[in-house]
Amino acid sequence: MTSKAERYREIVETLSVHGFGFAVGAAGLAGRFPFRRGLPGHEQGRVYSQPEHLRLALEQLGPTFVKIGQILSTRPDLLSPRYTAELAKLQDDVAPVPTQAILDAVAEEVGDPKIFERFDRAPLAAASIGQVHAAELAGTEVVVKVRRPGAAETVSTDLEILQKLAEQARRHSEFARDHDLVGIAREFGRTLSNELDYLQEAHNAERFATNFAEDPDVHIPAVRWETTTSRVLTLERITGTKIDDVAALDAAGLDRRELAVRASQVLCKMVFDDGFFHADPHPGNFFVEPDGRLGIIDFGMVGELSDDLREHLVALMVYLVRGDVEGTADAMAALAGNPDGVDKAALREDVRPLVGRFAGLSIADLALSELITQILTLLRRHRLRMPTDLALLFKMLLMAEGLGQRLDPEFQLATVLGPYAERLVAPRLGLDALGRRLGQFAEDLLKAGLEAPEGLRALATVLQRGGFDVHLRTAELQEVVREADRIGNRIVAGVIAAALINGVGQIVANNAGRWQPWQGPLVAAGAGTLGALGAYLARASVRGRGRRRP
Repeated sequence: MTSKAERYREIVETLSVHGFGFAVGAAGLAGRFPFRRGLPGHEQGRVYSQPEHLRLALEQLGPTFVKIGQILSTRPDLLSPRYTAELAKLQDDVAPVPTQAILDAVAEEVGDPKIFERFDRAPLAAASIGQVHAAELAGTEVVVKVRRPGAAETVSTDLEILQKLAEQARRHSEFARDHDLVGIAREFGRTLSNELDYLQEAHNAERFATNFAEDPDVHIPAVRWETTTSRVLTLERITGTKIDDVAALDAAGLDRRELAVRASQVLCKMVFDDGFFHADPHPGNFFVEPDGRLGIIDFGMVGELSDDLREHLVALMVYLVRGDVEGTADAMAALAGNPDGVDKAALREDVRPLVGRFAGLSIADLALSELITQILTLLRRHRLRMPTDLALLFKMLLMAEGLGQRLDPEFQLATVLGPYAERLVAPRLGLDALGRRLGQFAEDLLKAGLEAPEGLRALATVLQRGGFDVHLRTAELQEVVREADRIGNRIVAGVIAAALINGVGQIVANNAGRWQPWQGPLVAAGAGTLGALGAYLARASVRGRGRRRP
C-alpha cells in the first residue's frame, strides 16, 4: 500500500502537471518533494481549459478525488458553472473487482454466500467504492452492493491528507482562510464517510419507503436486512424503462408530459412535505415500471431541510416576491449562517437587480433556473457558503427541471413547485400572519415589562453594595494617567505663579524703604518668571487641545 509520503508527492506532482501549482504553494508544500515530470494528464498539442485540467487531475488521483469532484459538481455556491459542468462529467466506472474477492467480502459480513440462491458473477455496475451484482434471495430478485476491498482504508488515508493540506493552506494563504478550506474539507470527509457506510443508505431507503407508503404510484425497493451490513447492502431489484428513454416511453404509449409532472410532484413532496429528499435524481436512478409505477433507486446521496433552514428559505421567497431589498439580502446572509465580514451594504446593492427582476411575481411564475443561478452567483461573489443540504436542494431542483424538459420541452418546474411552496409561504403573508406577528410583539413587550422590575431590583442591589467597578484596559489607563499628569503640571505652575506674585507684592508693600534698592531687580525677576510660567501654560493648553481634537 502507498505510504503517506508517497501519496503527498503524487498529489503535489499531479496538481503541478495540470497547472495548479499555486495550490501547492498555498499549502506550503512547494519544494518539499522532488518534482518528476512526465506524468500523464493531457494529449500533446491540445489546449485544455482550467476546468478540464481540474477534472483530469481528480481522475488521475483516484477514487477519493473522483468522489470529491462529484460532490463539488453539486456545489454551485463554491464553483462557477464552468467548473461544476465539467466536474459533472467525472465517471465513477472502474475495472471490476474479481467476483471471488466480492464473494469473500460477502462471506465475512453475512456468512455463507450460498444464502443467495443465485449470485451473478458479472457485475451490474463497478464503481470506486462499491460493486453491484444481481442475485436471488428467498425467491426474490435482489441487487447486492458490496464495498470494494481496501476502499475504506484508501479513502481514510486520502481524507487525512486532504485535511492536513487544508490546515497548511489556512496558515499560508489568505484565500484559504477566507473560503474556510478546512471546513470544506471536513464537510467533504463527512459526506464520503457516509457513502462508505451502507447501513446509512439502507436507513435512507426505509425512510423514503415510509414517506411514500400511502402512494401506490411510487415504488421504493425494500431492504433485505438479513444480508445487509455496513459493507453489504441488499435491496429488492427494480426493473423498468429509464425515465429519459424517450423512444421506449413513446413506444409504450406513455404520456411524457404527465410523467414529467408526476416525477416532479414526487420530488416536491420530498422537499416541502417531508423535508427529506433524494439529492441525485439523474435518469439512471428513476424507472417507469411495467405497471406504471415510478421506481426510485440509489439512496446514498440525500438532503434534509431543518426547520431553521426551511424558515430562512421561506423568508427569502417572501421578501423576494414582496420586493423587499433589505429583507432579501438579510435572508441570503441568514441562509449562509450570517458569517463575519459580510459587507451588508454591498450585498443589498447587488441584490437590488434580483429583486427588481422577480418582485411581484407569483411563485408559480418564477423562472426557477434563472433565479437559482442568480442567487448562487451572488453567494459566490460575497463568499457566502451555503449549508450542504441547501446546496443539494438547489442542485436537485436544477436537475429535476432538466429531467422534466427532457420529457416535455415546454415543462417548467415552477408550475409544479408553486402550490407546494405557497403552502409554506402562506403562513408568512396575509392577516393571519400579521396577527401572529402582533401577538409575538405583544408577548415580547409583556415579557420585557415583567422582567423590568427584576432588572431595577438588581440595579438597586448593586448600588447598595458599593456601586459599579469600572475596568480600564492598559492602553486606556495610560492615556488617562498622561492627561492627569499634564493637568497636574499646569495646576502646579499656576499655583507657583500666583504665590510668586503674592510674595513679591507683600515684600515690597510691607517694607518699601528697605527693598527700595532691590525693587527693580525683584520686579524684573518676577516678571521674567511669570512670563516663563505663562508661556509654559499657554503651550501646554494648545498641545492639550491638539491631542483631544482627533
